[in-house]
Amino acid sequence: MAFSIAEILILCLLADWIARRFRMPGLIGMLCVGIVLGPHVANLLHPALMAVSPDLRLIALIVILLRSGLKLTRATLHHSGGRVAMLACIPAACELTAITLIGPLLLPLSYMEAAILGSVQAAVSPAVVVPAMIKLMEHGRGADKEIPAMIMASASIDDVFVIVAHSIALSLYLGQTTLNPIWQLASIPLSLAGGILLGLLLGIGIYKICDHFNPRATKRVLLLIASATLLIRLQYLMEGIVPFSGLVATMAIGFILLEKREHMAHELSAKLAKVWVFAEIILFSLVGAQVNPRIALQAGSAGIFIITAGLLARSTGVAVCLLRSNLVFKERVFVILSYFPKATVQAAIGASPLLAMQAAGLDDAPGEIILALAVLSIIFTAPLGALAIQFAAPRCLAPAAKDQRP
Repeated sequence: MAFSIAEILILCLLADWIARRFRMPGLIGMLCVGIVLGPHVANLLHPALMAVSPDLRLIALIVILLRSGLKLTRATLHHSGGRVAMLACIPAACELTAITLIGPLLLPLSYMEAAILGSVQAAVSPAVVVPAMIKLMEHGRGADKEIPAMIMASASIDDVFVIVAHSIALSLYLGQTTLNPIWQLASIPLSLAGGILLGLLLGIGIYKICDHFNPRATKRVLLLIASATLLIRLQYLMEGIVPFSGLVATMAIGFILLEKREHMAHELSAKLAKVWVFAEIILFSLVGAQVNPRIALQAGSAGIFIITAGLLARSTGVAVCLLRSNLVFKERVFVILSYFPKATVQAAIGASPLLAMQAAGLDDAPGEIILALAVLSIIFTAPLGALAIQFAAPRCLAPAAKDQRP
């Protein structure tokens, strides 16, 4: 497994450099390396690495969300809190609804199966969006209206809404009547509230421990990552008992550290930025390794049309959320484009309907179609979205007022 990691690191660093030479986001090169080395193409990665791939991707996602939380201020949430909530739910709901209605017209799916497809497709990728927004915040782009912070927060919460919607759709399809859909819907705000509360409490505990023992910054980062990882574990252990989102709790930890110990938060953020250099390679290469191009090709033009229709519906939802905001037209366009990328959630749950159908002894053809479109959406939207963000940012977002030139 060590040799596979070494191969990934060397090739991804090279691919990142080549992509940037052509003015493309480095993650595109990393995704391509993962696809080529993965089990569905060259099959050069050690099976043990593929077995622990979900855990490695989870840790990388935790690093992203911690960095996100360490950039969120009380002023940002006060300024954009309501709009963040809308952006986290309405665009995803629009995309899910559009795919549910269009899917049966173009693919051999029932409306319930199309709803499952929509619940897989509707998530935006924080793995692509959050690092891009952090970079813009560091350069002051859109800072005066806190646009990157708003996008970063809503993109992270979006996944909670979509994953719950996915579990509801799949349980209804499988006839699991013991799972109450009304309770599951209610679990969305409960998960958010529980995650925020638990994250704030844990964050307070962490900074008090750091105040008392004064460990080095590197040890503080390790404590932070380990605590957030255990939160995710606790979320699964408490599933069905006390709903809370470990991902939201992870962001809340960063938020309270920035609020209560700003110097410590900036120090931790700088350290996590260095950790992200390695985590980014692991995340995008292993997401790419999950991609099966042959399955993606099975979706064909109908798949591209459905994904595009879903993006148009999502864009409409984003535009509705931005009504009566203080954003000008080009800034609204940037927000819409920032909601295009899909990768992490699709790689994580794209195969779950297929596995569930097989386990229940049902026809698994719909599951194959859902998986094919999940793969196709990664190939189609992750590079497109990353390029769109990179291209649009300097053209749509103004630099911070203090950096503007007369």
